[in-house]
Formats: sequence, structure tokens, C-alpha cells
Amino acid sequence: MKVLHINCNYTTRGLHQTMMEHLDSYTDNNVFVPTNDIRKTVIVPNDNVLISECFNNRDRFFFHRKQKKIIDAIERAYDIQSFDCIHAYTVFTDGNVARYLSRKYNIPYLVTVRNTDINIFFKYMLHLRNKGIEILKESAGIICLSPSYKKMLLDKYVSSKSAECIKKKISIVPNGIDDFWLLNTYKEKPIDLTNSRIAEKELKTIYVGQINKNKNLEESVNAIVELKKQGWSVTFTAIGEVQDEEIFSQLNKYDFFNYNNSVPKEELISFYRSADIFIMPSHTETFGLVYAEAMSQGLPVIYTRGQGFDGQFKDGEVGYSVDDNNPLELAEKILMVCNNYQGLSQSCLKNVSKFNWDIVAREYLNLYHKAEGLSSFR
Repeated sequence: MKVLHINCNYTTRGLHQTMMEHLDSYTDNNVFVPTNDIRKTVIVPNDNVLISECFNNRDRFFFHRKQKKIIDAIERAYDIQSFDCIHAYTVFTDGNVARYLSRKYNIPYLVTVRNTDINIFFKYMLHLRNKGIEILKESAGIICLSPSYKKMLLDKYVSSKSAECIKKKISIVPNGIDDFWLLNTYKEKPIDLTNSRIAEKELKTIYVGQINKNKNLEESVNAIVELKKQGWSVTFTAIGEVQDEEIFSQLNKYDFFNYNNSVPKEELISFYRSADIFIMPSHTETFGLVYAEAMSQGLPVIYTRGQGFDGQFKDGEVGYSVDDNNPLELAEKILMVCNNYQGLSQSCLKNVSKFNWDIVAREYLNLYHKAEGLSSFR
């Protein structure tokens, strides 16, 4: 089977490359990456990955002009009729191109719904909302990374008239995590040591990711301030790139806050293993790979209700969901983790295999074959 992947985000994160490495065992893949600045590329292209600087920065503000340039570039680059299926990795930028190619060449396409689709295009670009719905309706399949994003899409942006058509096409397929984490799960995690600290009202919390407004670290520190009022000794370690100096300056005012710049996974694992709980109450999140990474090291996780990770497991199975604007609830959920630390930690280690890329790749393969076999195509 030959699949054309249209992915405007491919070069910005390594996870797409990892996914493709696993998919290559099952399908013949070509990845087309439209961009306005090839200098932003962090992934080295190869024979099967074409990075095309096919539009400019101004085009980003003119949707149809940008789309025409992408379509022209992709038709010049490939014999489109040689593909059995197209996978678009966003609804609007990638999905609209896939829809055009599907109509012209009679090839089925699948589309993935991402954070920018839900929280930017559907939410703010009202003039494009109907187009987004049509892209979803004409697709052979829709992929949501989590049940929470499926619910958000259907509840907020899909009319009752279109709901049945779109709902039956949706499959939930999470991202996978780097094989490194699954090969190095912390099965020998010293639970007794953590329980001893908890008995003394001592706790080590951690966050891994960018320091910016969306990641909502202010709520995390406010929750810790509340716990300290209750007699707890809590540290909060943040690891990642500082993108907002003002927020970083505010965090540094707290004596329990520790910071370390981004480190390779071979070093990051030690930070996870020295912590007790992972906390990330982001305002918006498509998925949140770091939740799964933390789980692999036996850390119960605190995540945002209604965002990407919510719904991957039942609440209370590997951690708890919280409102992204309620530090008192976050403090309460941290204490709930402490009350059942051993059970939650062991559940994290047991369930993290859900995010094995090989399992995820086989789920995609099934969807590709299902799309190829639909009678409305071919």
C-alpha cells in the first residue's frame, strides 16, 4: 500500500519522524511538508520526505492563495494517482489539500484533528468553519488523538445535521512515545521511599516542557503554595525551554521552584525518577507526550480536564484531571494521588504500553486499508 502523508508540522517535532519509521514496516510512505521557511526545519529530509518551501509568510494570511501554492507544489512533485490513500495531519492546512486531491484523483483521504484546528481555526476563523466541516464529512476517516478532542469537536463545532456523518467516521488513535521510554520503564521504582516521604508530608513534583503561558505553571505553583499552608514540604522542578521571560521571572520568586534547561532523554530520565508526581494543567493540549513519558517512570500524572490527555484513561486510574483555573482543586488532586500512590504508580507502569508506536502504527494501517476499501472510492 502506498500512502501520501501531507504534514505541515512534520519538521517541527521528532514524533512524526518516529511514527513514520514504524509505519515504514507496513506501508510505502511519502511525506510532503509544506512550509514558508525551510530554515525552521529540525528534521533532515530523505528520499521519502520532501520539504517544500512553497508559500511565503504573507500567504499565511490568505488561506486560498496559500492552499493553491501547496497544491501546485504537490502536483509537481508526485504522480498522485500512484497513491492508494492520503493522510492529512491537520484539518485545514493539510486537509483541504487532501480534499482537493481526493476529488480530482478519486483517492480516499483521512484527516487528523489537532490542537490548532480546534483552538484556532474552528474557534476563531468563522469564515472557514463550514469548509472544515466539509473536509471532515468528505473524508474516509477522522482521527482524534483523544476522546476529549472528539467530544470538543462534536459538541462545539459540528451541527446536529452533520453530527451523525462525522461521528461515525472518528477513530481515537493516541500518539506514541519514543521507544526509549518503553525500553527503560522504572519497574524497580522504590515506592516505599516515596511513601515514607509522603508520610512526612514531603513531595517532589515535576513538569517537563516549554515555559510559557499555555502550560499554566502559575496554577501549579499556586497549588503548591496551598499545600505548604497545610504543612507540606513540596518542591517543583521545571525542565524545558523558557519562552516567556515574565512568567519565568515570577516562578523564580518561589523558593521551592527549581529549573533546568532542556536535556536529552538520557538525562531527563533521572529527573523523572527523582520525582513523585508529574503536573501539567495546560490551558490547551492536543495530547501531551510528556504525560506518557512520566507514566513510564511510575509517576502519577495531573492533567487538564477536557484537553488532550483527558479520556485516555478513567479518572483516578493513572492520575487525575483538573480544571485549568482552579489551584485549590489541583492541590486536592495532588493529595488524592498521595493517598493511593502505590496503586497509581503501578497502574502507570502497567498501562504505558498503550503508547507503543508499533501498536499505534498498526492502528493507522487498519484505517488506511479501511479507507482504501470504501466503495465510494475506486
